[in-house]
Amino acid sequence: MGITRKNTAALVAAGALAASLAGCSGSSTASATGPASTSPGPSPSGTVTVFAAASLKSTFTKIASDFEAANPGIKVTLNFAGSSDLVTQITQGAPADVFASADTKNMNKLADAKLIDGTATNFATNVLAIAVPPSNPASIASFADLAKPGVKVVVCAPQVPCGSAKVAIEKATGTTLSPVSEESSVTDVLGKVTSQAADAGLVYVTDVKIAGDKVKGIPFPESDKAVNTYPIATVGVSKNKDLAKAFIAAVTGSAGKMVLSDAGFGTP
Repeated sequence: MGITRKNTAALVAAGALAASLAGCSGSSTASATGPASTSPGPSPSGTVTVFAAASLKSTFTKIASDFEAANPGIKVTLNFAGSSDLVTQITQGAPADVFASADTKNMNKLADAKLIDGTATNFATNVLAIAVPPSNPASIASFADLAKPGVKVVVCAPQVPCGSAKVAIEKATGTTLSPVSEESSVTDVLGKVTSQAADAGLVYVTDVKIAGDKVKGIPFPESDKAVNTYPIATVGVSKNKDLAKAFIAAVTGSAGKMVLSDAGFGTP
């Protein structure tokens, strides 16, 4: 299965580049000019910088590795953080080529600021789950249990997609949580739980899967009240738009979908 996946990734990445690059040489934005030639041109090269939501760290690291392996002249630089923090970085001039958000709200902020090239593509979905230490010291079994007195629960800040999802679930269920801290990314929430600094944390189902035996995951039916859709787009000020589009094609192609599905992401 591993060999098949690697071959598929290479084919998809190569196909994406063939479709979006036209004779890049020494620069990710170069295009073919002049008369057509029957001899093959130089291999594409350059760096594509990807800003992605923290919950995508494992999957995008895998996709980027496959993309680089299929295209030795290309380097993928990854920057992971909460989606709202990434939006702030980009609007302040950070040199990003690709932005992948954990919700449409933060992508729309960039679109409204005219910082997206074209339109975003939805490529995955995710829902929340409760993560607790393996021993489950507070005996958490439901979303309502998180509101019990004395329970040390950690969540994402409201401006972060996982925090917005928490707020939506609170409103839908009439349950109000009193978290001991609000973190800027879902990985920070997970860290509080794995270090046992919290009795429970609201993270994505994908984070629970990645954490393995470091946490116990508790799914809850109310999570379907806040399904997060993940969009990806080329940043408008990017100087490497051809490479950006090629990377996006790798994410949204069959190999990228396989990596995302294996990690527990749903389809949009």
